[in-house]
Amino acid sequence: MYKFIMIFIMFVSASTSIYAQNGKKVFETYCWGCHHQTAVAFGPSFAQIAAKRSPEMIKGMITDPKSVSKVLGYQRNAMPAFTLTQSEMDSITKYILSYKKNNTTKEAK
Repeated sequence: MYKFIMIFIMFVSASTSIYAQNGKKVFETYCWGCHHQTAVAFGPSFAQIAAKRSPEMIKGMITDPKSVSKVLGYQRNAMPAFTLTQSEMDSITKYILSYKKNNTTKEAK
């Protein structure tokens, strides 16, 4: 039983690390031009996004920013829609949420 628990913990740690690495890669590929991790650029920082948005809202803003912007009451939106794989979407969402202030996971930074 102990071996099973240790293997499970190692698997969870490895998968979290993979999401962080993949999330950073997705960020550098698609997001870096307008967003930075902790400083405001053209768009809000990931720290600001993580503090205000749920995973579903983040994914919605990535795939359909016009509709989500309307729901949030924004007059306009400059963000383009992105078509990402499910893995990329999960990775970037976890990466963004890793910047939430009360998050204890620091490996993505």
